[in-house]
Amino acid sequence: MPLPRYKQINTDVTPYYHCISRCVRQSYLCGRDNNTGINYEHRRKWIQDRLHKLSQAFAIDLCAYAVMHNHIHVVLHVAKGRAEGWSMDEVLLRWRMFYKCPPLVQHYLEGGSESELSPEECAELQRLSSLYRSRLQSISWFMRMLNEYIARKANKEDDCKGYFWERRFRSQAILDEKALAAVMAYVDLNPIRAKIANSLTTSNYTSIQYRLNAQRVNKTPKFLMPFEDCIQQGKKSHIPFKLDDYVALLKNTLARQTKKVASPFPKLTNSLLKRLGMTSQNWQLVTNNFETLFSGPVGCPDAMTDFAKFCGRSCRPNVTNATRYLS
Repeated sequence: MPLPRYKQINTDVTPYYHCISRCVRQSYLCGRDNNTGINYEHRRKWIQDRLHKLSQAFAIDLCAYAVMHNHIHVVLHVAKGRAEGWSMDEVLLRWRMFYKCPPLVQHYLEGGSESELSPEECAELQRLSSLYRSRLQSISWFMRMLNEYIARKANKEDDCKGYFWERRFRSQAILDEKALAAVMAYVDLNPIRAKIANSLTTSNYTSIQYRLNAQRVNKTPKFLMPFEDCIQQGKKSHIPFKLDDYVALLKNTLARQTKKVASPFPKLTNSLLKRLGMTSQNWQLVTNNFETLFSGPVGCPDAMTDFAKFCGRSCRPNVTNATRYLS
């Protein structure tokens, strides 16, 4: 039986989460269907554009993503403090980017002032603002507004009804830096591992391609959470390691996967790997088999114990693998 969402997501413990959504029956509803020959490749662009738009409105940062032919991966960071700093007007405007608001909100945003409203109407505005603020920092609402939009658009294109995604999305809490680096690498290398791309720059509809394209023209990716060496002025949230170190580690990992060598796990010389305190062998195993090794929260055993305690969980799934590879 699936766990309730409150036992999977607790932003008081960690702000980082890996979320996965798969198409029904794992059909190629976002790529070329080999059985019918129909090409749905353009839908991957729909998903990427929607992710970028959601990241602009929500108090949730995109750390990494990969839009595959029949599923998507996203690594998200919830910035709770950011949403609390928004004014009522800003919250209402952000929500209106996606939904038609009640007449009271529409009137207020189109030039009305609080002085013109009755006390009851002001209280209702405050209530709606509080409701929308909580939703704009919710991973469940982020994924709902992503998946529902794509499902409706795809069904309209196909002139059909029914489910586009399997059930709800799956989520994994990411509890420390080792797990964060590993899951981001797992996501960014996913298309290459699936043999639909052969390099980071040709890995379409991924965060790493978007980052490298921006870096090539000396820009910071507008819709992605920056690394610690790429922080924009006025922004505090960042991924806690350097982009150059991360890209170098990805390239080393990719070279190991594609190069035929006699030794099973050659040493990867990388400053990020040394900082994380992971061996080359463990890094290769975790980044190649992340979902196989971990079905729930991911981090060192102590972090998994704390997360289970705070979420009221009676077990720590895959703690043996965490002890073996992430301790």
